[in-house]
Amino acid sequence: MKVTAKSLFNLRLAGASFVFLALLVAGLILWLSNVYRTDMDLTRSGRNSLSDASIELVQRLDKPLKVTAFTGDNPELRAKVDQLVQSYQRYKKDIDLTYVDPNTNPQLVRAAGIRYYSQLLLEYDGAKEVLTELNEEAMTNAITRLGHRGERWLVFLTGHGERQPDRAANFDLSKWAEQLRQRGFRTRSMSLAEIPQIPQNTSVLVIAGPQVPLLPGEVKKIERYLEDGGNLLWLMDPGPMHGLDALAEQLGIEFEPGTIVDEVSQQITGSATALVISEYGTHPAVANFRDNTLFPNACAITMPEGDAPAEKQPEDPDAENNWQHQVLVDTRTASWSETGPLNRSIRFDKGKDLPGPLNLAVAATRNIKDKEQRVAVICDGDFASNAFVMRNGGNLDFAMSIANWLSHDDAYVNVPVRTVSDQALQLSNTTRTVLMALFVIIIPLSLSAAGIVIWLRRRKR
Repeated sequence: MKVTAKSLFNLRLAGASFVFLALLVAGLILWLSNVYRTDMDLTRSGRNSLSDASIELVQRLDKPLKVTAFTGDNPELRAKVDQLVQSYQRYKKDIDLTYVDPNTNPQLVRAAGIRYYSQLLLEYDGAKEVLTELNEEAMTNAITRLGHRGERWLVFLTGHGERQPDRAANFDLSKWAEQLRQRGFRTRSMSLAEIPQIPQNTSVLVIAGPQVPLLPGEVKKIERYLEDGGNLLWLMDPGPMHGLDALAEQLGIEFEPGTIVDEVSQQITGSATALVISEYGTHPAVANFRDNTLFPNACAITMPEGDAPAEKQPEDPDAENNWQHQVLVDTRTASWSETGPLNRSIRFDKGKDLPGPLNLAVAATRNIKDKEQRVAVICDGDFASNAFVMRNGGNLDFAMSIANWLSHDDAYVNVPVRTVSDQALQLSNTTRTVLMALFVIIIPLSLSAAGIVIWLRRRKR
């Protein structure tokens, strides 16, 4: 092709046009990036973005949230605070972040109760929380506490071998209680033998598997507490009632003899009595619950015949003493309540064992003294124990949802508990030794040997 002045001009014009258009596109992209922001977290566990639990909690705040950061002029610390707070501002626009230099505002620091650099003061609707750790879990727990109004006391019955919130045995409930306290609940143990009556500021009374019978006077105190409209969580276990027969009668329920077994769950857990539950009732406390829960040792609860389905309500729900019963958790049709010994080959004995499906957790409500009284009865206390509550699917979420519902904190029912996935890499001693030998000894020696061999070959040429 013959190059002429005209073709050369056209070629240069095309090149200049391309450069101009490329710069124009780059400028438009830069302008759009400043006007519209899109964040993508491509990590496998989503470790750089908020969890669904945090998003749901911050979106439930209906008033502005003020965050004051006492960081001084530390740019790295400010960048960390910005990253944390901005991740919440994406889902709640009325979060206001301001910085304070503790060196120039000592009075404000003292008034806020700030002791160290990097602490944040969160203010919401007249309530305050000081955040000492800059991470999602601490921030979300603080927001949860700010969203709750008033004190919520969970009082655990003691004195009869019950599971306790301040003991660390596998049988006890200290891990669940710790999670409750992080989210604004207060817990304490209480012996009915030491007090004239159950305190009026009790949000929920917890009876968690007594091992010896309660005295008649103690049962009377619990009955009076219910008559006065108190809320109750009763964690029952298979076996004797330990003097609480009158309480079951007062609630209008019965406990069936035996232990629930399920051959389908046995294929998963290896134990016929360890029930894996994946479907729940339509009660508000579990209506949107989807995670699997494990109930290691459950018994069956019978409700009044005309009361079972959650979709059917009694004709007069406003009448006092008219308990409305709803199913929280029931079992598969293939399950049954085994009344015989469990140390043999288990099989269903018609006429002796009770066929499924069976209720293992129920809720009861009634209107009394112009408020709704709430009761939850779960015929397995092991699900919330230290041995199971943190390790098995949705056990913790289920326990927290029940606690929120019983304390009338409906805005936090069915909100997931875990905010971040486990980001720690756990290695055994053997694995650590192998990795150290591989990277410290084997690979360096191999590279050195390869270098020596190559050097010797080149010398022989």
